Amino acid sequence: MFKIDALGKACPLPVIEAHKALKDHDAIEITVDNEIATENLKNLSEQMNCAYTMTKESDTHYTVTLVKEGAVVSKEAPAVSGSDYIVVLNAPVMGLGDDTLGKNLLKTFIYTLTEQDVLPKQIICYNGGVSLVTEDSESLEDLKHLEEKGVEVYACGACLNYYGLTDKVAVGSITNMFRIVEMMRTANRIVKP
Repeated sequence: MFKIDALGKACPLPVIEAHKALKDHDAIEITVDNEIATENLKNLSEQMNCAYTMTKESDTHYTVTLVKEGAVVSKEAPAVSGSDYIVVLNAPVMGLGDDTLGKNLLKTFIYTLTEQDVLPKQIICYNGGVSLVTEDSESLEDLKHLEEKGVEVYACGACLNYYGLTDKVAVGSITNMFRIVEMMRTANRIVKP
C-alpha cells in the first residue's frame, strides 16, 4: 500500500497528493492532522469510486485509507463533452472578508487549477485581478505553468494601464474589453472564485 505523510500540510494539499497517488496505485494510506482533511478525502473517495476508512489516532493524527473498487481507474480523466471552461479573476483576493485570507485562498485556488485533470481553456484577469499576471505576483509561477500546459492567460489592457502595471506583465497576453466579452459570451462555462 502506498503511504503519504500529509501531517502539517494545509488544504487542499492532502487531497491533491492522494489524487495523484491514486492514478498510479490501487490503495493508499494517508496521514493528516485534522478532521476537515479526512472529510475532503472522503469526498475524493466518492468521486474516484474508492472504499474509504478512517482511523483517529489522536486529535491531530488521522489515518485514511483509500482503495479502488472494481475496475482500475484510468490515469487521465476522460474528455467530457462541454468540458471547456474559462476562469475569470477580477480581484487579487478570493471572496469577501479578511483580505489576508482572501489572498491566500486565491493563491491556493490558482495552484489547485494546475492540478486539475481538465484545465481551463482561458484565464481572464481584469480590474484588480490584473496584478496576478505581474512580476510581483505570488501566483506567477502557477500561471506560467498553466500557460505552458496550453491555458491562454489574458489581462485587460485598460486595467493594467489604470493600475500602472503594463510594464510589469510577466505572463499571458494583454487584451481588451471587446475580446473579454467575446471570450465570456462564447464560453461553455465561467468559473469565478
